[in-house]
Amino acid sequence: MKKPAKTAAKFKTFKSSEYVRVVPLHHPKPAWSIDELAQARQGGADQDLFDGQPHAAPTGAHLTYQGGPLIQSVQIFTIFWGKLWGTTPSSQQMMDNLNKFFTAIVASPLIDQLAEYNVAGQSIGAGSFVGTKLISANAPAGSVTDSAIQAQLLKWIKAKTVPKNTKNTLYFIYLDPGIVSIMGGAKSCQSYCGYHNSAGQVYYAVMPYPTCNGCLGGAQAFDALTGTSSHELCEAITDPVPGSGWYDNTNGEIGDICAWNFKQVAGYTVQLEWSNQQNKCA
Repeated sequence: MKKPAKTAAKFKTFKSSEYVRVVPLHHPKPAWSIDELAQARQGGADQDLFDGQPHAAPTGAHLTYQGGPLIQSVQIFTIFWGKLWGTTPSSQQMMDNLNKFFTAIVASPLIDQLAEYNVAGQSIGAGSFVGTKLISANAPAGSVTDSAIQAQLLKWIKAKTVPKNTKNTLYFIYLDPGIVSIMGGAKSCQSYCGYHNSAGQVYYAVMPYPTCNGCLGGAQAFDALTGTSSHELCEAITDPVPGSGWYDNTNGEIGDICAWNFKQVAGYTVQLEWSNQQNKCA
């Protein structure tokens, strides 16, 4: 496959905090399918976009490489941060199941399909699950901001509570049920269900526990978590510093374009991801 040349963006359209990197809330599917909407849009005549009827979303989704780093062989380290994780058999089972999910999924076809986003000098391949840590110290109560999570993660790395980051490390931080995540002024279960970010060369994802309909999407908590975790996993691999890797200035990252559309991989629920080559969610 011909690799796209590495080209730096001529200018930044957004501030670093403005790039989309979240799992949006789930909304019920419209009465019309995407195909039906697209056919209606392509059907020709001018449309009244204020008529209250469903209309096709723009069909021009396309990720463009912005010249930044990719995660080539992701190394997942999970952090379960809170007072509740590990205190009951069900919470311990959830932790174990999420770790098994990552063990399987980082070496699965979900990662293989990201190879179309290889660039000169950076090739995406299978990853590995490298460990986990249960941390109750300084656990958030009520809510926690992204800046507080960043500061805590850097402290854990410095204190060797968690392994030192490499260019491939991706920390997944899972919060207790009932803890509200706050990022950019938005709150989990009101505006989003998870996100990824970077603190310098430290890459991480934050996953609030899904307790609202908007983040469960009609699924059991474990399936909702694997779906949203796969969303952030693929986004972090292809755009670890939000907006500097593969990004669409209109539609966001690889997972945003296909949010809340799922398939089964290695026995787990994962989200479909945008494919430039196929021009669809795959």
